[in-house]
Amino acid sequence: MKGRKIHSLVDTLGLPIRLVVHSAGVQDRDGASLLFDKITIRFPWLKCVFADTGYNAQQTYEAAGANGLRLEVVRRDPNAVGFEVIKRRWVVERTFSWLGRNRRLAKDFENLASTLLAFVTLAAIQFGIRRLARP
Repeated sequence: MKGRKIHSLVDTLGLPIRLVVHSAGVQDRDGASLLFDKITIRFPWLKCVFADTGYNAQQTYEAAGANGLRLEVVRRDPNAVGFEVIKRRWVVERTFSWLGRNRRLAKDFENLASTLLAFVTLAAIQFGIRRLARP
């Protein structure tokens, strides 16, 4: 994308719980505090959050701890050769794949981050409704 990052907190099925869009100049570890902000008010049962190695920083652990969450960074096996499916991480990657199937989100057409967030939210609602409609 052109200068934007989307941080997504998803459940175990890959359905988004919280989305944050900001400029690409903000590091992942700083974006995590925006993601964790006020999350325990809406989802008080949430206790553990899995993240990839981009979020492996002291400030990310502090942001999670300040919101009553335990952060576990999912790492790749150091002995692995070639491609390897990383436990827990594929769930978020699948969510981004679902978002990419939406025509409006296939490329970065939006000028404002708030507009992009609105279309990502609409796409998430769409595949959430489709999942509910399945028999």
